Amino acid sequence: MFKRKKVSEPEENSKMTDQTQENQNQEEIREEIENVNEARVNEPEEIQEISETDKLKAEVAMLNDKYVRMYAEFDNYKRRTTKERVELLQTAGKDVIVSMLSVLDDFERANKAMESAVDVKPVKEGIELVHHKLLSLLSQKGLKPMESKGLAFDADIHEAITSIPSPTPDLKGKVIDEVEKGYLLNDKVIRFAKVIVGA
Repeated sequence: MFKRKKVSEPEENSKMTDQTQENQNQEEIREEIENVNEARVNEPEEIQEISETDKLKAEVAMLNDKYVRMYAEFDNYKRRTTKERVELLQTAGKDVIVSMLSVLDDFERANKAMESAVDVKPVKEGIELVHHKLLSLLSQKGLKPMESKGLAFDADIHEAITSIPSPTPDLKGKVIDEVEKGYLLNDKVIRFAKVIVGA
């Protein structure tokens, strides 16, 4: 039979320490693997957190830029509209004045004609024509004369100067006479008619 080889104690101890060392090494490797796995599991969250933060920062920067641009545009718009308003106020009546220059020319011709006129009838006709031309120009611009005589007194369009006893009962509370004609511009009162009302 085979004889069993006798192992000395130091050899046995060294085998045991080798096994223990190997176990420790395996445990360390396991721990390292677990740490790496944990790191891998946590890594996407950290990356996600970083990317979320970067996204939010980029969005804030974009919105801030948008706000600054809009504020600048609004500031330019305010300046431009203020300038346009000033220009409009300075040249508001330009259109009307230019259209009335021809009437002014007609009046100058009428004045010259009156200096050498012997007969009044043609001069009167000329002035009536100029008056008609002026009224038609103003009506093109939206001006309308008010009709007041014989109508019921209306405080929204009439200004009563005085009241007199009405000559007939049906004129009571109505406009008997018109002292100054009233005018509407685009259906808005620009001058109240000064009237005498029957009491």
